[in-house]
Amino acid sequence: MSPQYDAVIVGAGFGGMGAAIALDRLGLSNLVILEREDDLGGTWHVNRYPGLAVDIASVTYSYSFEPNPHWSRLFAPGEELFRYAHHVADKYDLKRRMRFDTVVEGARWDENAHHWVVAIENSDPITARCLLTATGFLSQPHRPDIPGIDSFAGDVVHTTAWDAEFEPEGRRVGIIGTGATAVQLVPELAKRAEELTVYQRTPIWVVPKLDVPIPAAVQRLFARLPFTQWIARAVSTSILEAIMVSAVLHYRQAKFLNRAAALAARAHLRAQVRSRAVRSKLTPDYDFGCKRPTFSNHYFRVFNRPNVHLETNSIDHIEPDGIVTTDGHKTQIDSLVLATGFNLWDVNFPAIEIVGREGRNLGKWWRDNRFQAYEGVAVPHFPNFLTLSSPYSYSGLSYFTTIESQMKHMTRLLREARRRGSDTFEVTERANAEFLDRMTDNLDDSVFYRGSCQTSRSYYFNQHGEAAILRPTSTINAFREAGRFALDDYEFTPADTGPGDSWTRS
Repeated sequence: MSPQYDAVIVGAGFGGMGAAIALDRLGLSNLVILEREDDLGGTWHVNRYPGLAVDIASVTYSYSFEPNPHWSRLFAPGEELFRYAHHVADKYDLKRRMRFDTVVEGARWDENAHHWVVAIENSDPITARCLLTATGFLSQPHRPDIPGIDSFAGDVVHTTAWDAEFEPEGRRVGIIGTGATAVQLVPELAKRAEELTVYQRTPIWVVPKLDVPIPAAVQRLFARLPFTQWIARAVSTSILEAIMVSAVLHYRQAKFLNRAAALAARAHLRAQVRSRAVRSKLTPDYDFGCKRPTFSNHYFRVFNRPNVHLETNSIDHIEPDGIVTTDGHKTQIDSLVLATGFNLWDVNFPAIEIVGREGRNLGKWWRDNRFQAYEGVAVPHFPNFLTLSSPYSYSGLSYFTTIESQMKHMTRLLREARRRGSDTFEVTERANAEFLDRMTDNLDDSVFYRGSCQTSRSYYFNQHGEAAILRPTSTINAFREAGRFALDDYEFTPADTGPGDSWTRS
């Protein structure tokens, strides 16, 4: 039997939309995008907390083939990213192929039929020739397992499920977490809460944010002469690549850049926080880049306010009316905010159960062996499967760099499958092993292995102690290989019958 769809895409964020656009360009338009939330946009739909904004320049954080000349600021607020996502979905006719409030329970490869069977909660399964998972790196919220947290009597709000009716005015608020989300949220809470206690387990490197409004004249210039925005994008990307990426991934060769970035962050902290004791608590004791650094002009300053308190003692337990730290001190609070990030390595890779050939369970195989994916998109024993949020796939600092290099890879791959009249493709064990060895060798130059990261508690590291998210090459290399990878790195199986059983069906 022919499958119902050319492809099932899991996730309607920017990654899933990019995959759909690439498939449309190939003529594989019989696709469906399954999304567990009630709208598209991924993280820009789920996250709605005050202060939400991009931490990469807006001209870079967008598709290069669909520039938005109307960003209001250099670092656009979250609602503008959400509107941009809807603009893309409308322009590329994606919405009619999206199914919202659809929870994918898992997918298995049917070896006899040569297609994927996708199980959906409270619905019949669907079948597709190709399965693409675009569930994002930060899609599974982490709720801390702190004794007594369920006994807390006040409001409990996680940043990924922000309650629009939550009002911190006149309340004593405790916020757990000091990652990139907290850096944006804490200044907003500090303005409104009667008392705000920030519970910090690990300090974060913060550098100045060169954020300014984009004048209307510049927006008109971008709209009238798109190449000017392309130039701004190229300059922004090049600066980030030369400084930030090199300082982290080429630590051995460019240690001076890493130290310069750390010095800039320390100078920023010293200029903004008056108390030497507080500055000491806010200063990381691990190397710059072990955790993703962030940008802010306001985070440090809040610790000068009399209503803001920094707590660095570990939390022992939570009581109905407060938080008790390991030194026995109790802080009474009325509301608890969880800025505790996401669970990547236990449940996010992959975010659903995926079973390939010979019953291989992808999540179990990764955890029992090593996290790996050829060119960040394909895995042996999983035919016609592309994992778009995967080990060694994140390239550069902008997620759109990763998305577009993956679009280029799948375009080359599926064109070859069509040329050969094949109905399946699968990366070889050899190619996958060679790519994994190369990425591991490249990472040996990085701050993750050459620097001091022991105290960072970084989500970059998995349970095997490997920093397996970032692709340790240049962005240029990622794009070059996406368009030139050896075609014999894949095995292509000819279709048994006519074009109805091959990638030529559309």
